[in-house]
Amino acid sequence: MRAVLLGGTISLVLSLFGTRLAIRQFTIWGFGQEIRKDGPTTHHVKRGTPTMGGCAMVLSVVLGYGAAKLLTREAPSSSALLLLLLFVGMAVVGFLDDFIKIRRQRSLGLRSRAKIVGQALVALAFGVPALRGATSGDGTAPVSDRLSFVRDVGPELPWILLLGVIWLMVTGTSNATNLTDGADGLLAGSASVVFAGYTIIGIWENNHHCSGSALGNATCYQGAAPLDLATVAAAMTGACIGFLWWNASPARIIMGDTGSLALGAAMAGLALMTRTELLLVVLGGLFVAVTCSVMLQVSWFKVTRRATGVGRRLFLMAPLQHHFEQLGWREVTVCVRFWIVAGLCVTAGLGIFYSEWLTTI
Repeated sequence: MRAVLLGGTISLVLSLFGTRLAIRQFTIWGFGQEIRKDGPTTHHVKRGTPTMGGCAMVLSVVLGYGAAKLLTREAPSSSALLLLLLFVGMAVVGFLDDFIKIRRQRSLGLRSRAKIVGQALVALAFGVPALRGATSGDGTAPVSDRLSFVRDVGPELPWILLLGVIWLMVTGTSNATNLTDGADGLLAGSASVVFAGYTIIGIWENNHHCSGSALGNATCYQGAAPLDLATVAAAMTGACIGFLWWNASPARIIMGDTGSLALGAAMAGLALMTRTELLLVVLGGLFVAVTCSVMLQVSWFKVTRRATGVGRRLFLMAPLQHHFEQLGWREVTVCVRFWIVAGLCVTAGLGIFYSEWLTTI
């Protein structure tokens, strides 16, 4: 438990001061954000704001977790290391995307196909050892061979199908958080709430962890090293909060794809390793809503264009946060209200998680 507290606190401090240093250095290097021309006109003033702030967040998480392990003299678990591999690997994909934007002075970085390939490679690099390689002391693999809601359900799935599920979750969630990163402080604030939720889940699963003859007991959980996963989740919570200090409206720095893709991948990794894959739809309900708004907007436009020759839109602008900005909401109002929605989603998810345990005792 000390590691959880240390990881969260150290990461917060590192992110708070590290982001300030990043603002200064990235400004000197000219790492300014490019703004999409078809976005809200109020966002054009952000052109030139230092970007790639996700670098500070990623370093804060890795260093915060490492410091917590050193101070408590505990060895890192294979589950936590795999989660950090997924986190850092997806940050590299985002970094390449951001760097191309800066280098070529455009709002589009990696081509869609190149980004999908990069995300797939990172997902597979995480998925293969998580399913077959590293195991905990009791032989439990970091990722189960069955689907899960609050715990494993249904039959064992073929290995190749499980890799497909991992790829889908990692790619889908990282893209969802990327779409949500469209307003100052929106993603950092909402992601911190989700990671705080996973910190609680990890601690709870550790306190009711199956071991020995208890394996298969409906009142306990079989995840591998849940407390160490809670330490990483706490570090991510702290890093998001520290970054939010500088990213809140008006933002002094933008996290870029470096941060947004990494945060989404980490959420997927935590869901897979805590056996709460389907529960992530509830915990990350805000990101689901934002992603669905884009899918509905594109689909409805194509359907109406084929039917009438004129494409129509369901929303004034997608993703969803821009729709409310077009309605006249101030950007800070959108962020605060979306944070509230994110908090309600996490509360509902934790309520489902706890109520399921109550029914088994």
